[in-house]
Amino acid sequence: MEQKKILTVTLNPAVDKSSNAEHVVPEKKLRCGRPQYDPGGGGINVARAVAKLGGQATAIYLAGGLTGERLKNLLREEGIDHEPIEIKGTSRENLVVYENATGLQYRFGMPGPEIREKEWKACIDAIQKAGNPDFVVASGSLPPGVPVDFYAQVARTAKKAGAKVIIDTSGKALAAGVEEGVFLVKPNLNELKDLSHEEDIEDETHLEEIASEMARKIIESGKSEIVVISVGAAGAMMVDKKDSRRLRAPTVAIKSKVGAGDSMVAGMVLSLARGNSRISAVRFGLAAGGAAVMTPGSELCRREDTEALFEKIHADEGEKA
Repeated sequence: MEQKKILTVTLNPAVDKSSNAEHVVPEKKLRCGRPQYDPGGGGINVARAVAKLGGQATAIYLAGGLTGERLKNLLREEGIDHEPIEIKGTSRENLVVYENATGLQYRFGMPGPEIREKEWKACIDAIQKAGNPDFVVASGSLPPGVPVDFYAQVARTAKKAGAKVIIDTSGKALAAGVEEGVFLVKPNLNELKDLSHEEDIEDETHLEEIASEMARKIIESGKSEIVVISVGAAGAMMVDKKDSRRLRAPTVAIKSKVGAGDSMVAGMVLSLARGNSRISAVRFGLAAGGAAVMTPGSELCRREDTEALFEKIHADEGEKA
């Protein structure tokens, strides 16, 4: 079966620079290993992970300055279909340092450049010109200068083109985005609480029941057709009008958590684009997220690891795909 068309949108991309040091200590010059450079940022990572899983996605993103040029070159090297939109500012660079002695990872996220109105509006125009995508994934933080309702504008434009919209962000940008009504959101528990206007979850013994009720409020209000609640190492909950299901994440050795959430989104959207069921898509997303933490630095998921974990999830649940 031919895969449906996936489009990703990234307003705050980055070049992710990762390295390692024996000890991370203050006031000393630290000798690091050879750095690795990877394209990064929410939607870019989703497009990269889709490609690693054997699919294809087109990444629309802002790029400027020398870092923006490196970002474009890195995406070309990976063979990612991409549409950069030039900006006056310089794209950001993030840093990840792995401490050999402790196994701890230090992640330094830099702020994005100031974005002008004509620059972020060009992303909306690019969606309109994309030729009726089936899925649009709007993911990542918003840099300075971008209005908080940007993802709502993306959703409005994409839905007019007949696309199913997936939003993966946080805070006010997420709240504003779902007001437009989307196909799928992937909040964590704190973001779910904010979206449903509930108090803190104090009784964790009834966590599954409470989270399901919160998600149903979002669905009944028309803000999202599917809510996938990320609960970290414990897995996820998938809630829609017909079903509420708790899905366990596979147990894996953790090397890096960079890009795990983006890999999960990539697994879900690719599975849906291949015509699989919602439950199967969430399982594949969990497998991709698990595969991502097995890789060092910002490498994202590997296809063979994802497929093996996907089969393991099915075997553990005793269900067919």
